[in-house]
Amino acid sequence: MPKTSAIERNKKRQRLTAKFAPKRAELKAVLANPATTNEEFFAAQKKLAKLPRNSSKIRIRNRCSLSGRPRGFNRRFGISRITLRELALSGKIPGVTKSSW
Repeated sequence: MPKTSAIERNKKRQRLTAKFAPKRAELKAVLANPATTNEEFFAAQKKLAKLPRNSSKIRIRNRCSLSGRPRGFNRRFGISRITLRELALSGKIPGVTKSSW
């Protein structure tokens, strides 16, 4: 089981990302627009740099929703490989069966 502080830090990053998403998208649109003047571009760049680092979407870590494990994450189910195997073998995930050939 991972440290509770690591899980809480990730939750904080998710909240910050949701909070600053519109502002970040607006500034990125200014940067991507080819008609933007140099002054507007550099002003938008400075404002973007002033935003908290943890408000960036890229800093969120995919974690297992049941165990909190950061590695071996399966996007389809939102859980780690170990938890997926346990639940699949016990028959708690519909449609997932052990393969055999």
